[in-house]
Amino acid sequence: MNNKAVKVFLSVTLALVVVFGAVAIGMTVKNGRSVIEVNAPAPFAERFGKKDKTEDEPPASAAPSDASKTPSAPQQQTSLRMLSVGDNLIHDGIYEQAQKRAKNGGYDFSFCYARVKSAVEAADIATINQETIVAKSYPPSGYPMFNSPQELGAAVKDTGFDVVALANNHMLDKTAKGLTEAIDFWDAAEGITRTGAYRDKSDLDRVEYIEKNGLKIGLIGITQYLNGLSLPKDSPLQIILTSDEATIERKIKAAKAACDVVLVNAHWGTEYTTQPTQDQKNLAKKMASWGANVIIGHHPHVLQPMEWIDNADGSRTLVAYSLGNFISQQNTAARVIGGMLHYTLTKGADGKITVSEVQFEPTVTHYVSGSHDVQIYPLSQYSDALAKKQAGRIKQPDFSVAYVENFVKDVIPAEFLQN
Repeated sequence: MNNKAVKVFLSVTLALVVVFGAVAIGMTVKNGRSVIEVNAPAPFAERFGKKDKTEDEPPASAAPSDASKTPSAPQQQTSLRMLSVGDNLIHDGIYEQAQKRAKNGGYDFSFCYARVKSAVEAADIATINQETIVAKSYPPSGYPMFNSPQELGAAVKDTGFDVVALANNHMLDKTAKGLTEAIDFWDAAEGITRTGAYRDKSDLDRVEYIEKNGLKIGLIGITQYLNGLSLPKDSPLQIILTSDEATIERKIKAAKAACDVVLVNAHWGTEYTTQPTQDQKNLAKKMASWGANVIIGHHPHVLQPMEWIDNADGSRTLVAYSLGNFISQQNTAARVIGGMLHYTLTKGADGKITVSEVQFEPTVTHYVSGSHDVQIYPLSQYSDALAKKQAGRIKQPDFSVAYVENFVKDVIPAEFLQN
C-alpha cells in the first residue's frame, strides 16, 4: 500500500472511531434497558434549520439559552362555576318529615332539596355547611344537640354538593366519637370532600383540596365556637378555632403554595345579626392577605353582607360573611331567608386567578306547620300565596316575595344581585 493509500485508510478509520465513540458515550441504561441519548434539535431548529451564528448569539463558552430547550405548551385559561350555600340545619321536624316520606323505611330527604337541585347540579363544584353531625351510633336528634340520619348525607350528595364543611358549633354535639363517625361517613361518600374536621395532626397538616378541569382548590374550615364543648385531652382529633391564627395562616399559605385557589369556610359571628362583627372583618382581611381567594361565612343563621377585599398584590378576595340558613325550622322571617352564591373561578393563561360573575340568588325555606312540607324554594319559584301561608308561623304578617326582595337588598350589596 503506497503512502497516499495509507493516509486515506487512516483518515477513514479515525472518522469511524470518532462517530462510534460519540454514540457509545451517549449510551446509558434506563429502566434496565440500554438507551441511546441523542441531543435532539430544538423545535426552532426543526422548523427553520440550523441557525447561523450572529452577533446576537452568545459565545461558545456561554450557557445554552432557553431557546435550545423544548418549551412547555402554552397554558390555557380554565374556569370553574362555583356555588356555595349556608347552614344545612336539620331540626327534628325535617328528619321526621323525611321518615314519613320514605317508602321502604329509613329517611327520604329528597323533597327538601328538590327545587334547588338543578341549580346545585349545574355548578362544577358546590359547597355546603353541614351544621348537624351524622353519627351512626346515635339516634337522630334536634336542637340543642343535633344528630342527623345517614340518609341525609346521601341526599346532600344526590343534590349535587361536592364539598362538605364540618367546622361549626355543633360538631361536638355527639362527642368525639360522633365527630369521628361523621368523618368516617363523609370520607366513605364517593365524590364528597370534607373540610374543617381532622382525624389527627397529620390529617390537619395535609393540604385539603378538590380538583376539577385542571383547577385545584385548596380548602380550609374553621369555627369560632364549640358551644362550650371540647375534645378530650387524649383525642387525636383536631379542630381549627378562629382564635388559632397561626394555624390558619399556615394552612392558607400551604394551600396557596400547592393549589391554584384557596377557599375558606368560616363559622363565625353573632347569631341572628345581619352585620358582621369587627372580629370577622379583621380575620377576613388577614386571611385575604395570607392568600385566601374566597371566604364563605356561616353561623349567624341570617344573611350578612358580602364584599371585596383588595390585596397588596392587586388581587381581590371575595367575602360572604354569612349566607344564612339553607334549610331549617327556625321561626322568624330573617331565618327562613337564605341564598345560593354563584361565582366563577378562573385561572388565566398567565396563571393569574380571578373571581368573577358573582351573583347571590335568594332562597326561602317554606313550611307551614309540623313535619310534612319543609322545602327550599329559589325566590324565583316562590309566590305571595305561599308566603301568606307561613306568615303566621314566622310572626311576619306582611311576609311576601317583595318582603324577601327588600330584606335581601338591605343586606346584600347591589353589585352581587341580579338587576
